[in-house]
Amino acid sequence: MGVALVRSKNDESEMNRRTFLAMIIAATALPAIAAEKDTRCFEMRTYFAAPGKLDALHKRFREHTCALFEKHGMTNIGYWTPLENPESKLVYVLAYPGRDAREKSWKEFMADPDWQSAYKASELDGKLVAKVESTFLSATDFSPDIKPSTAAPRIFELRTYTTTPGNLPRLLTRFREHTTALFAKHGMTNLFYWTMMPDQKDAENTLVYLLAHKDTAAAKASFEAFRADPVWIEVKAASEKAGGGSLTVPDGVKSVFMQATDYSPTK
Repeated sequence: MGVALVRSKNDESEMNRRTFLAMIIAATALPAIAAEKDTRCFEMRTYFAAPGKLDALHKRFREHTCALFEKHGMTNIGYWTPLENPESKLVYVLAYPGRDAREKSWKEFMADPDWQSAYKASELDGKLVAKVESTFLSATDFSPDIKPSTAAPRIFELRTYTTTPGNLPRLLTRFREHTTALFAKHGMTNLFYWTMMPDQKDAENTLVYLLAHKDTAAAKASFEAFRADPVWIEVKAASEKAGGGSLTVPDGVKSVFMQATDYSPTK
């Protein structure tokens, strides 16, 4: 009877510890989460500048493009370049009320005489963009408010997860209930979380999100502490047991460190 009593007290103590940890994590996460689901259409566009033309491309965005986007109902969220940028990439995110609004805005933007004039003047010495990639995104229900913010100095980390078949919902649950709060606990800033809109390649198994860190050293230290956290170890093991193994495919986590451009609304 005495052994049973001790065991009962130990079980109660462990339950209290878990409850306390959960309350701390929830309290850390609550202020960042959007009050209502964001139903806007987001577009992440990646431009590969022609050789030697990245500075000219920045100039065109800085002096013309960003303002013209806003004129035609597009919301500039942020503009970034990778810290290591051998392909001369510019990555940016726009928001629209919806997919139809996006099509209307771009049609009007392309027909705008001010854009046509700026475009022609900027390309007198050749095209500025060699290739464009575009992905349409929806905010997750656990994403913080997707709006511009500034908290310099900081760097940004764009992370893309590709899940094993059928496991995207399970991965989203893990982020919603545990991961984002643990990121915050270990000094990372949760910025934006998206899934891909339907009818795009890999839409059913992709999570895209953006974190902010003081610098790359801080990012490394934060992730080391996160991965060693007993709560994370337990949560990861439980979710993978339920999912029949790793929730992501081999090499299914991609990370790119980026810096904001001088004209980015998010810095």
